[in-house]
Amino acid sequence: MPTPAGAFVSFAHRRFALAWTGIALSAVGTWMQIIAQSLLTLSLTHGSGLALGLVSLSQASSFFLFALLGGGIADSFDKRRLLLITQTMLASLAALLGWLTASGRIELWMILVVAFLSGTILSADQPARAALLPSLVPPELRTNAISLQATAFQGASIAGPALAGLATAAIGYSGDFFLNAASYLAVLAALLLIGPSASPAPARRQPLLTAVAELLDTVRRDPVLRSALAGFGALLFFAPSLALLLPILTTTIWRRDAAQLGLLFSCAGLGAIAAALLLAAAGDRWARGAPFLASLLLAALTLAAVPLAQPLWLAAPLLFLFGAAQSAAGTITTALLQSRVPAPLRGRVMSLNTLIVMGIRPLGDFPAGALISLAGPAATALASAALITLCFASLLTSSRALRSA
Repeated sequence: MPTPAGAFVSFAHRRFALAWTGIALSAVGTWMQIIAQSLLTLSLTHGSGLALGLVSLSQASSFFLFALLGGGIADSFDKRRLLLITQTMLASLAALLGWLTASGRIELWMILVVAFLSGTILSADQPARAALLPSLVPPELRTNAISLQATAFQGASIAGPALAGLATAAIGYSGDFFLNAASYLAVLAALLLIGPSASPAPARRQPLLTAVAELLDTVRRDPVLRSALAGFGALLFFAPSLALLLPILTTTIWRRDAAQLGLLFSCAGLGAIAAALLLAAAGDRWARGAPFLASLLLAALTLAAVPLAQPLWLAAPLLFLFGAAQSAAGTITTALLQSRVPAPLRGRVMSLNTLIVMGIRPLGDFPAGALISLAGPAATALASAALITLCFASLLTSSRALRSA
């Protein structure tokens, strides 16, 4: 059985612990900027939801354009040195946004440009980061390291918005942006402390389009990876993001205020952390096809049930399970991607994960938002759950490789 102590075994390796700590602190700053940027956009546009959608689309479009090329870059260069460059660039963009806001020069088009540039840089940064952290532990701890990496981002998704609210009230939107810029110093310090020997040698240089073609051919020939990516992509595309669904449910069906909304978000975040820690403790034993398929089904069932929760307290465990299911699906997908390709391809294969999470997910919110406006949030959640269930059934019946993985 998994043990709580076993969940944290990768922290015994100093370089992993340093890198994880730096990334976790920076992730909190990133979430602070996400919240402040959304509130600033609404302030500039007098509450325009379309403007928020444009900001999300701007960043998502950069991932669609550059994510696969970014994975090729991550595999062609030393990942630690590449991260030193990308993290510095991201810190500079955050500081620029802070200066533009503090000086009163900020306009919507500037936010759109910064969002696009950030997405472009992250197209190389995220695959490099995702491939570097598991390389800092022995191969048998790779799944544990991947799961702990997931807890850093899930934890930040809880702490970051709360801190953003406090900071915005005290020092304004620009203060959030400057704090995010400062948070990148934690990553840069960690990357300098782990030393150059922490990163595996970069792959043989080759043209980027050739590198992308090699990646796609590798995935095409592996039915497990094809099925896992299809299932995870379907989950993120068809399931409305909680950032879209929960505010509407809270205000139109449950008739509650922002305080209850924050608590509901926290329930989903706690579920995501719990699932990541459980997978970290279990290691490779649960990074398999059967738990992945189970997570898809659990996500569908809980998504369909959340809008029906009456009284409201019933929504808390449902959101906990939904967050856990999404986290488990993402963590298992990442573990399968990294364990089924050779080391020189890990940056590129993680670019597919980046494309799904940062590109497919926001893209799916556009039709979901339209359906919510036409049929309401409950009907939208039910339709989304039905589509995810169909995907689960298709993979269950047609992908023997995934079932036996």
